[in-house]
Amino acid sequence: MSKNLNQKIYVAGHRGMVGSSIVRNLQAKGYSNIVSRTHAELDLTNQAAVQAFFESEKPDQVYLAAAKVGGIHANNTFPAEFIYDNLMVQNNVIHQAFTHGVKKLLFLGSSCIYPKLAPQPMSEDALLTGKLEPTNEPYAVAKIAGIKMCESYNRQYGASHGVDYRSVMPTNLYGPGDNYHPENSHVIPALIRRFHEAKVANAPEVVIWGTGTPRREFLYVDDMAGASIFVMQLDKATYDSQTEPMQSHINVGYGSDVTIAELAKSVGTAVGYQGTISFDATKPDGAPRKWMDSGRLNRLGWKAAVDLEQGLQKAYQEFQSR
Repeated sequence: MSKNLNQKIYVAGHRGMVGSSIVRNLQAKGYSNIVSRTHAELDLTNQAAVQAFFESEKPDQVYLAAAKVGGIHANNTFPAEFIYDNLMVQNNVIHQAFTHGVKKLLFLGSSCIYPKLAPQPMSEDALLTGKLEPTNEPYAVAKIAGIKMCESYNRQYGASHGVDYRSVMPTNLYGPGDNYHPENSHVIPALIRRFHEAKVANAPEVVIWGTGTPRREFLYVDDMAGASIFVMQLDKATYDSQTEPMQSHINVGYGSDVTIAELAKSVGTAVGYQGTISFDATKPDGAPRKWMDSGRLNRLGWKAAVDLEQGLQKAYQEFQSR
């Protein structure tokens, strides 16, 4: 990406955790011409509305961070909404971006695109090599389609129209702007809320879903935003040196993982909860391990800066300020 600070940048999903962090990061770098719309102003599942938006605004670049997201419970409860909404958002934004001359676009995916039993750490070439985790398969299928849509537009229109659409796959994210819904949130915000409520109520015990043995990798959201802008700004020759036309996505991870039991203990410490932590093994664990191989991104020159302890403290401070 050129360093023209006046170029018009559309951040889809600017109120979400990642989108809002991308906006803050861009503003900190001096970019002032940032375009955004709330869901009430622009329904990205509405093809005509998205077309009208691109015709009116004509952005130079797009960060596609808008998505319907949620944890295991939400994915299990609303599978039709997860696949339909995400496919529609991606199809509309990517196609209208191309139709209206946008040459640079960054699509944000998810680590759930990889098979449930993929070798660890999961490298980019594990995509489409096995069965997905059933609880979030509809969401994962949509994200895989987004990757392949970007690659297909690059392959068909890269040479003729200068299209350069890239994809980044974050590991589990947390931090400011997270969703703390008691049922539909991801693991870290769910734990922060539960430990906070237990501390306030002086509850003697907090019971965590599952066995506590699955391992997960977590990345602070401001690191993800920084990585997104880093990847977007790479010159094409450098980006192409670490990717392939039909395997062009890039993993974004912290570099190491922890067990859910270790995570629960760390969240309890960050919140200041003094009671007992136990586990309900009758509840689902999800995939046994999800650890990203971020070697491709590291070789390009980027590494995460915020460790889990620092990130949890920042996340809890933001939660308390709500």
